[in-house]
Amino acid sequence: LQFDLKSLKYEYPDEALKLARTPAEELRHLAAIGARWRYPRGVPQKVLDQIEHELAIIRTLQYEPYFLTVHRIVLAARKMRILCQGRGSAANSTVCYCLGITEVDPEITGLLFERFISPERDEPPDIDIDFEHERRDEIINWIYQEYGRDNAAIAATVITYRARSAAREVGKAFGLSDDAVSALSGSVWGYSSSDLGEREAAAAGLAATDATTANVLAFASELMGFPRHLSQHVGGFVLTRGRIDETVPILNTGAKGRTIVEWDKDDLDELKILKIDILALGMLSCLRRGFDLIKKHYGEAYTLATLPKEPPDGPTWKMTHRADTLGVFQIESRAQMTMLPKLKPNAFYDLVIEVAIVRPGPIQGDMVHPYLKRRMGLEKPVYESPELYEVLKRTLGVPLFQEQAMQIAIVAAGFTPGEADQLRRAMATFKRSGKLSTFRQKMIDGMVARDYTREFAERCFRQIEGFGEYGFPESHAASFALLVYASCWMKCHYPDVFAAALINAQPMGFYAPAQIVRDVRDHGIEVRAVDVNRSNWDCTLEEAPFDPAQLQRRHREMQDAIRSKHAVRLGFRQVKGLSEAEMARLVSIRAETGAYDSVRDLWLRSGLDRGAMERLADADAFAGLGLSRRDALWAAQALDTKGAAERLPLFESAAAQDLQKEPDAALPPMPM
Repeated sequence: LQFDLKSLKYEYPDEALKLARTPAEELRHLAAIGARWRYPRGVPQKVLDQIEHELAIIRTLQYEPYFLTVHRIVLAARKMRILCQGRGSAANSTVCYCLGITEVDPEITGLLFERFISPERDEPPDIDIDFEHERRDEIINWIYQEYGRDNAAIAATVITYRARSAAREVGKAFGLSDDAVSALSGSVWGYSSSDLGEREAAAAGLAATDATTANVLAFASELMGFPRHLSQHVGGFVLTRGRIDETVPILNTGAKGRTIVEWDKDDLDELKILKIDILALGMLSCLRRGFDLIKKHYGEAYTLATLPKEPPDGPTWKMTHRADTLGVFQIESRAQMTMLPKLKPNAFYDLVIEVAIVRPGPIQGDMVHPYLKRRMGLEKPVYESPELYEVLKRTLGVPLFQEQAMQIAIVAAGFTPGEADQLRRAMATFKRSGKLSTFRQKMIDGMVARDYTREFAERCFRQIEGFGEYGFPESHAASFALLVYASCWMKCHYPDVFAAALINAQPMGFYAPAQIVRDVRDHGIEVRAVDVNRSNWDCTLEEAPFDPAQLQRRHREMQDAIRSKHAVRLGFRQVKGLSEAEMARLVSIRAETGAYDSVRDLWLRSGLDRGAMERLADADAFAGLGLSRRDALWAAQALDTKGAAERLPLFESAAAQDLQKEPDAALPPMPM
């Protein structure tokens, strides 16, 4: 029996079986409808031409069913009221924008479609879609129900040996004691791809000259990078027309009704097997809740694509200049807050740069300070050639994105598009494969041959090496920048809405609910405590006039921009130990039979156990009934779990049935 992977024939699900039109006709029809939706004032001729250009490439490569599938998934999410957004290289596509897959208009960002799909690259498209982190499982279940378990599975990821795990396994095999194995593996700090050596052995108290220790170090070094076991990919779905087990090897998972493909994404790409990444993002949960609250309490309907675009130095931009970004997507870390007053974003593309520049790649590639100096006018941009000017003009001569690194390799070093794509892949897998260094000599020699100095060529390659340490593609940064703007705009104009939505979307982000509460109070918004007669499970909004006097001094200039007219009422989710089901029952009974008038009344009507009652009392949730925390806790502890009688713990022993009368003691007569 002979088998060759070249004989493997993969067929994507034929969406045309469910349609009256061919896939190409259906995609063109949907793109036309979407274009009118995206451009209600008329579709510009340039956009129409771009759509035709993209459809022609898609038809040549026969990828129409793939786009139709992604569109169906996004449409299903919208029907379930799940906020989603495509990101990555799909943001380069006007067709994806018109289909509602992405929310960033490539016409505005200037992103090129060929960086997403190109006949020269001979690479299948890869669309990543972010969904609300709390509801991603609903989409995964929908895919399994729609396509069936026989035709859908999630890709695997290969977990390889690192220094710690290699030291542990080899140490055991050579008979080292548990203490010695723990000491040796513990001597490795963090993620390490370097060989184990004498330094780690000495830190573990082992002599590197010992034969056993030397063997352990040698074999562990060889084992690093070798596959250890398979795990589930974060969300890469593979869909097939026929049975999936006739195309790829599969593995059952612990989750009922789900299957894993035993190949990772690199294997699937090599065999031209299409996958769709179904990912989760906490900020989408926050923004969807925020849009719902704005519509409910302020009567305004917004989406990611219809948010008002503010002019330079508008209140939203000024808020970023002050680094007032606690809770804002991607720019809430201390490093980003330090960068914002220096970069001073005033346009959408500035946010694209802000997202990308505070990353290990640009920092280690020495790209941050040169860019800032040029942006602040302290240094003039320098372009070594007209070709590099075209590549780097938007980033002032500093390469900040992976796409720019690829373009530099093509125009300055003579790489073919295929070689540049291999360079991109090497950047993406730098830590795992270490293949990036193989391009060093070719790139430096190519640049020197084209009259660039060796010093400049070596500096360019060092910057490209920096992208191996988590550099960002421009399209990815553009998708994230939209969420940055949306969350920043909401925080600026509706701080009450943003705080409530952000707390309700926890856990996510950098900050705890207590810090979010402190921040929204600094913005002049009243925050009201948990209350048994007013709170729901989630935080809610209650009418309350905005008082500018409560604004912290550093936020006074945004007084006119704030439209908030509500206070934030904290929800029961903020009380540790309470279950959502119990609180749903409490709220439902309150709505049906009226407000609770005492601790005992709530207990009798809701059926909560005494533990839940005590937790509510600890949270001061009975303050609205005129009870202090201490009085409410005492009343909760007095409740009898077996009946309706009150229990007074201090006097329980007096009513005990097992007590016996103490007999009179015979005392000797007292001497006179």
